[in-house]
Amino acid sequence: MRLDVITLFPELVAVPMSTSIMGRACEKKAITVGVHDLREHGIGKHKQVDDTPYGGGQGMLLRPEPLFQALEKVHTEKSRVILMSPAGARFDQSAAHRLSAEEHLIFISGHYEGIDQRVIDYWVDEELSIGDYVLTNGAIAAVIVMDAVVRLLPGVLGDDMSAVEESFGASGLLEAPHYTKPAEYQGLRVPDILLSGNHGKIAQWREQQALERTRRMRPDLLP
Repeated sequence: MRLDVITLFPELVAVPMSTSIMGRACEKKAITVGVHDLREHGIGKHKQVDDTPYGGGQGMLLRPEPLFQALEKVHTEKSRVILMSPAGARFDQSAAHRLSAEEHLIFISGHYEGIDQRVIDYWVDEELSIGDYVLTNGAIAAVIVMDAVVRLLPGVLGDDMSAVEESFGASGLLEAPHYTKPAEYQGLRVPDILLSGNHGKIAQWREQQALERTRRMRPDLLP
């Protein structure tokens, strides 16, 4: 998969996408990441990328010219262009699975009060939001979406079942609680069922715990 990000703050993308699992995905050639500084396409000697909105209003908008030029440089017939925006559709695990089937994703990272609508009308295939709040920069949101998508690609996690047996996986429930060694610490014990070796009963226990946890923490996920 090819991932391109157009942003005014390349370092916000370059560091997390070269670290840990994302970094290993790059090393394995599961993904290639391009980070493009919008300022390189800025106007005039000061490399201007923003201006005041027509009709008045607060803040500044990203101008269309730099974004058009940046997109023309990376866009192909196989590209899907995503604008990270508080006004976008809510990003969730099903959207992550859908996007993991794409060959090329281009993320536009907004800043200031947004971007010129003509860029959205001409280039953008979908707008996504990671939640009902506003960030100072869309690059942070783009990294979150890329992380969620890339970890679903074959071989990225090492054990492909890890992406299935987790919260918001095939069951639609939150994960059951997990424990590791030691079996007892400061008087706190691991549930006996997990030490029993009875995998059938362990599976039933985990299913029950996942249901109870979802009912307590995220009842909105239940039918």
